Amino acid sequence: MTSPISPRDLRVSDAERDHVVGVLQKAIGHGLIDLDEFTRRTDVALAAKTRGELNVVLVDLPGLSTNEAEGEARPEHLRANMSTVRRTGGWEVPEHLVVHNRMGTVELDFTSAVINHKVVHVELDNTAGSVDLTIPDGSRCDLSDLRTSIGGEITERGVREQGVTAPKFVLSGLVRAGSLTIRRETRYRFGKLAIKRNGGFTWQ
Repeated sequence: MTSPISPRDLRVSDAERDHVVGVLQKAIGHGLIDLDEFTRRTDVALAAKTRGELNVVLVDLPGLSTNEAEGEARPEHLRANMSTVRRTGGWEVPEHLVVHNRMGTVELDFTSAVINHKVVHVELDNTAGSVDLTIPDGSRCDLSDLRTSIGGEITERGVREQGVTAPKFVLSGLVRAGSLTIRRETRYRFGKLAIKRNGGFTWQ
């Protein structure tokens, strides 16, 4: 007779591994672990095959668990491994976006995208790569949970136009030996005619 399988021996999916990495990023924000610990635990989490192996990276972190984000929107993951990932035009933006970039290029243009949320959360796991975000005219950016290490660089360009209602972007995570550039869409207005920086125009 076959013995029942222990829950610790059940296989885990990529989504579960990614979720645990997100929990570890929150642990950095709470001051529970440092960057070196985060790197070591992330390597263990991404290599884990069972729940027992995965949970070992969280067992000593008080108040954090793999169920911490229960009830929150499931994040969408974008991955660039020495490659280019680009989103532009009328793409649908999720409420929670996680960007994994290893020596690649990620370009996300939100100016013509479909955004049905007042707040868009963007988590970055960027190592030796470049991430370029172009956000709508008037959008706000919260960078308080974003960290850099090993020469990581963050550049924010453009001035938010006052009195314009647009989504808020909350950025978190790590930029290691790479770069993050945030650009704001620029419009030049002549009465009801608005000309965009990229040469397009809208009539308002």
